[in-house]
Amino acid sequence: MVLYTTPFSNSCLSALHAVSWYLIFPCYWLLDQLLALFTPAPCQKNQLLCLVLFMPIYLGFLVASLPFAFLGFLFWCPLQCARRPYVYSRLEDKGPAGGGALLREWKGTGPGKSFCFATANVCLLPESLARHNNVYKTQVRAKEIGHRIRNGASRPQIKIYIDSPTNTSISAASFSSLVSPQGDGTARPVPGSIKRTASVDYKGNSGRHPSDEAANGPASGDPMDCGGPENACIVRIAGEEGGRHPEADDPSAAAAAAGGQARDGAAAGGPRGQTPNHSRRDGDSGSLGSRSASKESLVKARAAAGLDSGGSGEPGATHGKAPAHKASVVKKVAARKRRHPDEAFDHEISAFFPANLDFLCLQEVFDKRAATKLKHQLHGYFEHIVYDVGVYGCQGCCCCRRCCEAHCCFKCFNSGLFFASRYPVMDAAYHCYTNGKGVDSLASKGALFLKVQVGSTPQDQRIVGYITCTHLHAPEEDSAVRCEQLDMLLEWLADFRKSTSSSSTANPEELVAFDVVCGDLNFDNCSSDDKLEQQHSLFTRYKDPCRLGPGTMLDQDGINDEDVSSPENLQKVLESEEGRREYLAFPISKTSGAGQKGRKDVLKGNGRRIDYMLYAEEGLCPDWKAEVEEFSFITQLSGLTDHLPVAMRLMVSTGDEEA
Repeated sequence: MVLYTTPFSNSCLSALHAVSWYLIFPCYWLLDQLLALFTPAPCQKNQLLCLVLFMPIYLGFLVASLPFAFLGFLFWCPLQCARRPYVYSRLEDKGPAGGGALLREWKGTGPGKSFCFATANVCLLPESLARHNNVYKTQVRAKEIGHRIRNGASRPQIKIYIDSPTNTSISAASFSSLVSPQGDGTARPVPGSIKRTASVDYKGNSGRHPSDEAANGPASGDPMDCGGPENACIVRIAGEEGGRHPEADDPSAAAAAAGGQARDGAAAGGPRGQTPNHSRRDGDSGSLGSRSASKESLVKARAAAGLDSGGSGEPGATHGKAPAHKASVVKKVAARKRRHPDEAFDHEISAFFPANLDFLCLQEVFDKRAATKLKHQLHGYFEHIVYDVGVYGCQGCCCCRRCCEAHCCFKCFNSGLFFASRYPVMDAAYHCYTNGKGVDSLASKGALFLKVQVGSTPQDQRIVGYITCTHLHAPEEDSAVRCEQLDMLLEWLADFRKSTSSSSTANPEELVAFDVVCGDLNFDNCSSDDKLEQQHSLFTRYKDPCRLGPGTMLDQDGINDEDVSSPENLQKVLESEEGRREYLAFPISKTSGAGQKGRKDVLKGNGRRIDYMLYAEEGLCPDWKAEVEEFSFITQLSGLTDHLPVAMRLMVSTGDEEA
């Protein structure tokens, strides 16, 4: 299958489309700004004054632009029949972290490999529509969202080893900041008990404010202390010869030991880049065993093995100039407490997107200019991007064979789906749901199917994975519509896997490592009115690893409150049941008419989780097994969207583990 790198098959059609859009755009922009005046932004203090000043101006220019827009529309509309359903963009990275290098890392042997996925609804609508969700400045948000995701995913990981005659493994780890070495030379996180991942602060010569670092992570141009192919910081904690470490039972002792090593290294005048920095800051946790610690840290330093810093390496330079790293709290695996007894593992609330994020699926990237800004930002980390997914005009007009009804509606917006990957994209396909109703049918909501290559065996067999990104019908009362769309999704996915599989002699049989479905499904796991969707066969073919996790839909009225204005603040709020009940959206019964407050008391603060990350345990390579190591709810996009991003790290075991 050929990937489409341009919207049209030849340059003449592309040029004609560009001219027609230039004629339409002034009218489109003026209408958007005019409608936005009637929904003031939170920072807009005097709505009446803005209406009086700007409404006549926008209205006058809008009327003047109508003839040009009409002329452009006459050309634009027929061209949509020849438009391709998506655009694939590749920014080749020949460095050690590029796609080619990633493919050489895994040969399908050894203990396996982990892959990290994330999904988020980013609400990049035209300004007039975005303000109804209490978010504004779509173009600015698009750039900031890309900046935060890129810096969160590309920040260094921290490896913590315990040197012991009997145990050299990592005691516990959060997948968003801690990894362990594997037999095949790759690094992957260890399933741990961390409930919270605090921000990693980089405070050095860049002059950036700590609050900016908490939101965005380290700037791409800031000096880093960590190097290596996985961009990892390594900390070694010495143990006793008896094989048991006092730090293993006493987390405070572990912190003291790490701090002592840092001070000893500085006092000894070690080589450059090995002088740890441990300056205690406000909000640091005094007890590493605390579940609700605000900014826990085992090590806040550049540590001894393998770090190369831009600092002076002298003891006096440890304050003010050298970066300070904050890592997640480290606890004993044996002593971990699960948040819910029915869960197979612990989920966490993280202030950052997971480090070394491999695949990103976004929804509601409807605005084309915002999609371009987002693409430019994310290309700094992701080599492969699929964007501008969907159809326009009358392309969505068709007959739904299931209900024998004609659904003919002009598509004003694309699907809003957006995909980014560090691994090469082999095939892609898009299908538009044919049963949209009402206002929701103005967007070409559908499903984007992707096949990616993640490795190759010594026998030149490709190791591939399948990823599906979708966005279902929104109105809460249309459960039957969503169920029908889920039926379409499963049918299309089966067809896509069949059409893209390769088993001929010329093309050796491919090994499937994973099959993941994610997106905004617009129904939750706690509403009695969503039982029809909750019982769909999708959840028998694909596993939902965190059915009891917190909600992912924020209460739109509280998005801009100071209490949740930063990733760390939102993280703290969501860790408490009272905070979740205050700032998460909750279902309102359509039958009883009960208010949201009453529903909150019944649901005990879980909230509506409508953003899903599902994976298949069947249909993979024989003897291979996919298991979820960590599941995370991310607050790094606080103030930029009304949804919480969700991340999952999936470990693919090959069955070659040593006994």
